[in-house]
Amino acid sequence: MAATTLDVDSPQSTSPSGGKTFLGHPRGLATLFMTETWERFSYYGMRALLVLYLVAPTAKGGLGFNTATGLAIYSVYTAMVYLLALPGGWLSDRLWGARKTVAVGGGIIMVGHFLLAVPAEASFFAGLALIAVGSGMLKSNISTMVGHLYPDRNDARRDGGFTIFYMGINLGAFLAPLVIGTVGQKVNWHLGFALAGVGMAIGLIQFLVGSRHLSKASDVVASPLPAAERTAILRKAGLWLAVAVACYAAVGLSGVFTINWVLTPLSLAGIAIPVLVFTRIKRDPELSQDDTRKVSGFIWFFIAAAVFWMIYDQSGSTLTVFASDNTAGTLFGIGFPSSWFQSLNPLFIMALAPVVAWLWVALAKKAKNPSTSRKFVYGLMGIGLSFAVMMAAMAAASGGVKVSPLWLALVYLVQTVAELCLSPVGLSVTTKLAPQKYASQMMGVWFLAVTAGDCVASLLQQFLGDAFLSTASFAVQGTAAALAGFAVWMYRKRIGALMGDVH
Repeated sequence: MAATTLDVDSPQSTSPSGGKTFLGHPRGLATLFMTETWERFSYYGMRALLVLYLVAPTAKGGLGFNTATGLAIYSVYTAMVYLLALPGGWLSDRLWGARKTVAVGGGIIMVGHFLLAVPAEASFFAGLALIAVGSGMLKSNISTMVGHLYPDRNDARRDGGFTIFYMGINLGAFLAPLVIGTVGQKVNWHLGFALAGVGMAIGLIQFLVGSRHLSKASDVVASPLPAAERTAILRKAGLWLAVAVACYAAVGLSGVFTINWVLTPLSLAGIAIPVLVFTRIKRDPELSQDDTRKVSGFIWFFIAAAVFWMIYDQSGSTLTVFASDNTAGTLFGIGFPSSWFQSLNPLFIMALAPVVAWLWVALAKKAKNPSTSRKFVYGLMGIGLSFAVMMAAMAAASGGVKVSPLWLALVYLVQTVAELCLSPVGLSVTTKLAPQKYASQMMGVWFLAVTAGDCVASLLQQFLGDAFLSTASFAVQGTAAALAGFAVWMYRKRIGALMGDVH
């Protein structure tokens, strides 16, 4: 009988270090859990302030961008965080291994947050760039390291382990807006950003101290990079960098440069790159036919996830603006800053994730566990429903009325249930379907679904302007999610056949 996530005495509950277990899982899960908690504390604390700081008037210490531009900057930034998970996985697979890549990435993130604390626009955007680079190095590899703790790809604890890991993400995400959001909005923007840097520093120290409990597979460089290939890559990277510098220098000297010259190309690149990546992987002659079929099955999940994240990631942008402009800042006579709404989703996840993890295992024991495809359908339908609720909230806010915070609470609750059906399961199925050659890189490819979804949202925000925050926009996006869910349902048997022995 497979162990549950809380079955500490199970004979399957072994740790790579041979020591104690963590809730019936390998001891290394605790190290990764706490590292991700603090990294997410830093990331979500900064994210809770980002749009508010971008659109705040300069007289109030903000950068003074209009709402549409602020939303687009946020979407492109989050897209780049996940886009850079792909080269982060490549660094692990070809140069450093997962453990070293995570450590270096954590250090870069910490420096980036402290740059945000400097009250200058140039250092602010430089800090955002460093956080995106460091997050790309850390995100794909720390999730892969969770997979390393379960050598058997069909270990029944695997989904539960990722769900527990996901709770670590949300513990940090819950605390961050309450601490960093309050300090940033009520005291000083840059002091809030500095607290995010402190959080990442704590996470990095914890990782270095507890890394002895991790699997030795996390030190392995799966496909070492030959010296000749390294030289060729550096040459190509230098060439493309020179082209980019020349182009933007020309635009700047012509006097027509605006922020859209950065946002639009990055948004288009975030959509095009996943297509190129999948084309390259499927054409790799070193992959077996079975690996190629599994990649084809993974593409279905990727597209579905891109639609999901296009809507879900607006919790830190569109919904944050709605919270600030259209939602009452009091409930039952208690006042609170608008950034606190960002704590609702992780709070709901911490409450519901153990229930969902238990449910999947309980259903598996009865041979009734829904397939990965069905779980994705539930997630897509749920995220579409959340925007149906937002349509009602927008209608209630017509005429400048400040609506009850309970509207957004309901939206976040619906989105949380949808997320638990799709996101942890998506992380798990990625590690199952990944060809060995692309072990860490496939986790980076999974995160490209977030990039693609956020980039679509960014283009829509730039094109529609203020109309993006409207009832019609919510209706179109919600319908798109429902249609995507219907497509996965209709083709679930074909997807299952492509997955082969993975279930």
